[in-house]
Formats: sequence, C-alpha cells, structure tokens
Amino acid sequence: MTDVFSKEKRSWIMSRVKGRDTKPEMLVRSFVHRMGFRFRVHRRELPGNPDIVLPRHGKAIFVHGCFWHGHKRCSRTKRPTTNKKFWNKKLDGNIERDKRFRRELRRMGWKVLALWQCDTRNPEELLEKLEKFLHDE
Repeated sequence: MTDVFSKEKRSWIMSRVKGRDTKPEMLVRSFVHRMGFRFRVHRRELPGNPDIVLPRHGKAIFVHGCFWHGHKRCSRTKRPTTNKKFWNKKLDGNIERDKRFRRELRRMGWKVLALWQCDTRNPEELLEKLEKFLHDE
C-alpha cells in the first residue's frame, strides 16, 4: 500500500510534529506546579531527557504520546499500514529506548512515572496519579 500523500507533503506533515512542550506535557506541568512543586524540564544530563524533573525529590516524569511511544491500551497506537517495515522498526525502537531510559534512571536512584497523552483527557485521574507519585516518599 502506498502513502496517500506525496513525499514532500508527508515530510511537511511530519516536520510539524512537536517533540517537547506539547499540550499534554504543558497540562502535566501546570498540575505539578499548582500542587506546589518546583521542577526543571528536559534535563539533558539524565537518560531520556525526562519532561519534568524534581531534583529535590529524586523524581522524573515522562509525558509520552500514545502513538509515538506505543501505549498498549489506547486506540491512538494503531500503526500505519503504509511503509510497515519502517514504522515497526521506528516505533518498536522507541518503546525499547523508553524502557532502557526508565531502567537507567531507576538504577541511578530516581523514581520514574510515565504518563500517556490519553491520561490528560481525564484531569481528575491525572491529578490522582500525580498526587500518588509526588507525595509517595
């Protein structure tokens, strides 16, 4: 099956995909800030550049896009039917890399929370997850 867009159009579409400061990430940051926590964003010296880092508490939060990071229980994870070999390699690689980064952070003594894009659709549940993670010592 071929792509419905030309190579140029597909390239333009993909160039618009944001990797940081996404709406879900900004919402999580807002919640964490309103809870009274101070944090840093995208710390490059840590494995995986966590989206939110709370150094005083030894905690890191990743806010993953369901499609790009392979959320198993989400309809947004449906893989493209065109160029399957490329997409399977790309998305499987993202999933493995995420696991490796979480493992490395835990080995370094960090507590890690991975939130999903679809978690931000239910603010009450999101707040509950954040409170449980951030107030757990």
